Amino acid sequence: MERIDAYLDSPLADKPWVRIGNRHVLAESASPPSIFALMTVAHMPIFRSEHYPEMERLYAFLSQPKPTQEVVQMYGKDIVAQPHLVMGDLLHNKNVVDSDIPFALTWLETMARLGFLKRNETWLKMFERFVDDCGRDRVWRPHNKSTVLPSTSNPYAWPKFPLETEMEGDGRWTDVTFRIGLIARLLGWHIKPV
Repeated sequence: MERIDAYLDSPLADKPWVRIGNRHVLAESASPPSIFALMTVAHMPIFRSEHYPEMERLYAFLSQPKPTQEVVQMYGKDIVAQPHLVMGDLLHNKNVVDSDIPFALTWLETMARLGFLKRNETWLKMFERFVDDCGRDRVWRPHNKSTVLPSTSNPYAWPKFPLETEMEGDGRWTDVTFRIGLIARLLGWHIKPV
């Protein structure tokens, strides 16, 4: 966390890119947070409360728009992709949510555990869309009436989705419904069992 915070508190956080040839790459000393660091810190409430200023800088960083360029760094003579590094808001619009529901829920859960979800109007609206897609029986179903189970190719969502092996009938929607309920509890919302 010290390395990430030193990066977030430096001028390098505002301009982390250097030009090498015809490509922009992250500066060698750039240390943005990784998705793994975020998931780890999200499960450490005492650590977060002991490092409040660092968490505030992290929230400001995660709330900013994600750059359009690919996250790569130079190692020796090779340019290596660094997809695990988070350079800003990974859930910046509803098209991102609709294209990868499992990752969207993974991101929203992580932000809820970090205490950031309720502070960010955009993320909260995206979560409320999931809640609105729950029927009277409180089971989530896709708002486009699709019968296809949401899937992901995102390597950071696979441990969380799917949890259920039964993929027929309403069993298809169990994982998403569970995640919505979990995130709502993390937000402090009252959940009524049905």
